[in-house]
Order: sequence, then structure tokens, then C-alpha cells
Amino acid sequence: QVQLVESGGGLVQPGGSLRLSCAASGFTFSSYTMSWHRQAPGKERESVAAITNAGSASYADSVKGQFTITRDNAKNTVYLQMNSLKPEDTAVYYCAVYRSLRHYWGQGTQVTVSS
Repeated sequence: QVQLVESGGGLVQPGGSLRLSCAASGFTFSSYTMSWHRQAPGKERESVAAITNAGSASYADSVKGQFTITRDNAKNTVYLQMNSLKPEDTAVYYCAVYRSLRHYWGQGTQVTVSS
């Protein structure tokens, strides 16, 4: 029932920007914290940002001041604005909702930062 569909990834040059979107369905979107995570090649998945139902945002130290998470409850969508991108930001980016003691994940969207 829970469905999360990411979009907006692609190839971007260092210093560029991307805006990722995650369309959610199958649950009461406005009641839950939403989050973004990423997994780089050969590395474990890591948390990037989260936003509560009330709109309070938190970030990993590595992306503070660089990424911004927002949500639009009317559209059941959470966004990740990524600025000043660096090659080390290259990863598959996933959105997630935490409910019933587990994360539900989308399929992910590839972000590649390269010149």
C-alpha cells in the first residue's frame, strides 16, 4: 500500500544544483516524518535529511547549509534541494517514511556529480 516514487536525479557538474521529488501514497502523508537517504557505490546507506509532520527539518552534518528538505502536504510530496554539488554527493537517493517500526523505501533516483 505504501508507495514512494523518487524523481529528479541525473548528471550534474560540480557546483551545480538538483531538486529531487518524492511522491507518496498509501498512507496519511501529513501525519508522518519523511526523510531522504543516499547510498554511494560500495558504501552503506546513510541518512541525509528528515522533516517532521510539522515541518521541522534536520540534516546530516555533511550536508548542512548545502541541502534543504521541504514538504507539500497538499501534494503528498517531499523535496530535496541540493546545491553546490560535489563528486562525493554521487549516490542513489532514496526517500522514506518511518512507520510501524520500519522504513518504507522508494526505488531511488541516481545522482551523478561529474565534470
